[in-house]
Amino acid sequence: MKVDLFDYELPPDRIADRPIEPRDAARLLVVGAGLEDRTIRDLPRLLAPGDLLLFNDTRVIPARLFGRRGEAKIEILLHQRLGDALWRAFARPAKRLKPGDAVRFAEDFSARVEEKGEAGEVTLRFVPGGADLMAALAQHGSTPLPPYIKRAADSRDRTDYQTLFAARDGAVAAPTAGLHMTERLLGELGARGIAWTTLTLHVGAGTFLPVKVEHTQDHRMHAEYGELSAEAADRINRTRAAGGRIVSVGTTCLRLVESAAAEDGSVRPFCGETRLFITPGYRFKIVRRLLTNFHLPRSTLFMLVASFAGLERMKRAYAHAIGTGYRFYSYGDATLLSPEEA
Repeated sequence: MKVDLFDYELPPDRIADRPIEPRDAARLLVVGAGLEDRTIRDLPRLLAPGDLLLFNDTRVIPARLFGRRGEAKIEILLHQRLGDALWRAFARPAKRLKPGDAVRFAEDFSARVEEKGEAGEVTLRFVPGGADLMAALAQHGSTPLPPYIKRAADSRDRTDYQTLFAARDGAVAAPTAGLHMTERLLGELGARGIAWTTLTLHVGAGTFLPVKVEHTQDHRMHAEYGELSAEAADRINRTRAAGGRIVSVGTTCLRLVESAAAEDGSVRPFCGETRLFITPGYRFKIVRRLLTNFHLPRSTLFMLVASFAGLERMKRAYAHAIGTGYRFYSYGDATLLSPEEA
């Protein structure tokens, strides 16, 4: 398909640069046979007893670093962990780096360029590595806010850009649909007989990369690492066998659970990388509802939601949201989507 089909115009003032407080006060656009304006607090009444929510428990690390190679200033954005000390990253300006170069972030914190790829990508080996690397990032790194938020990250973002479930270090972008959850909302969902479980997909910075090709079949997805435990897979299978619906909170959960799905509709434990790229025509095996934020035009995530709920329906929904003042993107409002055939 042509990438142009997934374009739309968004006024810049619709982009949220801070989350609403409290988190569950965000607006929610329900997209089904029609369009309905609700709030996140309505979620328990929009789902049914026996449904199972999937949350991503990845934790965003302080993945943006500012250092020097000699006298040259270098900005680094980590995006894929390869080992205890080895990361793929985007460097700016990448033209100042070559294999063997050292980038120093602090007196006792540096990285060596192992490889140089395309589009500003480099592979870096850090000193120190392992748990000491995570401590160094916490001390010297900053929250990797998306490029459409036109301000520097601050101390408030270290909390705002984490979900209630954040437990496993590794993401460089938040699974933003989960940002709307609160303890109160989880209690109300549980009281209604709606269960939840977690899985892990470490979101990479590639989620914000624009699709630069003309046709979707020519786009190459960045790999992201994920894990789905045997316990979570069993809960998903038992929920579906009992007639409950699987409700993915975010596109990250959806991509991982669909990556773990067998052709017979069962889900297996999963541990590894996924490059699943979902475009219209994809047959969804597991997920029957999708809670997700609004996504960038011409992005792989807008292609995913168009695949799930229908391209024309999503274009109408986004036009409605723009016209009625919804807040867009990571810190913005959300949608609750039903499959197109529903």
